[in-house]
Amino acid sequence: MYVSDKVKNMPAYIFSELDRKKQVLKEKGIDVIDLGIGAPDLPTPSYINDALVREAKNPDNHRYSNYNGCIEFRLAVANFYKEKYDVDLDPETEILALIGSKEGIVHLIQAVINEGDKVLIPNPGYPVYRMGVHLAAGESVDLLLDKENGYKPQFHLLTESQLQHAKLLLLNYPSNPTAATIELDTFVQTISFAKQHHLIAAHDSAYNLVTFDNYQSPSILQVPNAKEYAVEIGSLSKSFNMTGWRIGYIVGNKTVIQSLATLKSNLDSSQFLPIQKAAAVALRSDLQSIVENNAIIKARMEKLYAALVSMGMHCEKPRGTIFLWAKVPAGFTSLSFVNKLMDEAGVIVTPGTAFGTVGEGYIRFSLSVTEGRIDEVIKRLSQLEFSREILS
Repeated sequence: MYVSDKVKNMPAYIFSELDRKKQVLKEKGIDVIDLGIGAPDLPTPSYINDALVREAKNPDNHRYSNYNGCIEFRLAVANFYKEKYDVDLDPETEILALIGSKEGIVHLIQAVINEGDKVLIPNPGYPVYRMGVHLAAGESVDLLLDKENGYKPQFHLLTESQLQHAKLLLLNYPSNPTAATIELDTFVQTISFAKQHHLIAAHDSAYNLVTFDNYQSPSILQVPNAKEYAVEIGSLSKSFNMTGWRIGYIVGNKTVIQSLATLKSNLDSSQFLPIQKAAAVALRSDLQSIVENNAIIKARMEKLYAALVSMGMHCEKPRGTIFLWAKVPAGFTSLSFVNKLMDEAGVIVTPGTAFGTVGEGYIRFSLSVTEGRIDEVIKRLSQLEFSREILS
């Protein structure tokens, strides 16, 4: 009676469920190692914290922000895109501050589509995409991604009926959950597809700076004339270890930016000014803290990757993100293997099915604990029956 149909028909957010199970195990006295949710454990760089404290002491910063975000933050985003990608952005019309990219994605969908319109979403992909479409009363159309094609979009597989009334396309590279990476030519194809089918392409670039081995993740806005057909959502959460700060941005097509700004101005008052101004300091930095963090994440990845491969679990070595995407051993489904790891090893990982039907047979490990804890994970996994059978 007091719950809307939208909420009643919305499945529980997978990471809330994992957190509940984690608490149950802890109450039983089990030493739980959580490799489920992608929450960086490394600290926010001190220079960003110092900027936050400094700005928080200014009484003027405790007033409402400009609805589009303060000019210092928008100018810093513009400077970052020019320095990193040689992309020019107008801070007044082509940049909008977000209260984290998750919020921005959900509201972007509502700002672009009408009831019944279709949104092309990656499968496997970030669960919030599908929930955002649900909340906007739209229809999700799976853009099927597979290992054999490097989890790159295969636009030619979409049918005419699937594309009818399609308004928006969502992509995400480096990818959550698969950790797949691409080169600029994929975005060239994306812009061509969006132009042909009169779509807006929205690229979720949350892991753009979390990369290894000299790989540089491209921006969709590097494609000529991309701003006519695309927007890009960015976040400081993973690159600067600022998940709880809830600060991000969307850049690109000015009509989409204005539509989203209009929606958000009626829903929120932007982010706390000291957070925006500290984020501006982060974006204008030399990014050396990111280089140092990436070296730590890469060392964790190399260690866990080598151990999983030695146990017979197939996974690709990633060039970015904080994840490993691994195939479960024969005889298990994604969920049954996740439950085995939780019940018998006290290790929490995410079932691939949380990210779509194509995720069946896979699990996602988050590299969000220390190397010492990863050593403990490896020790526990090596003692399980499946690994003993493989290693024998």
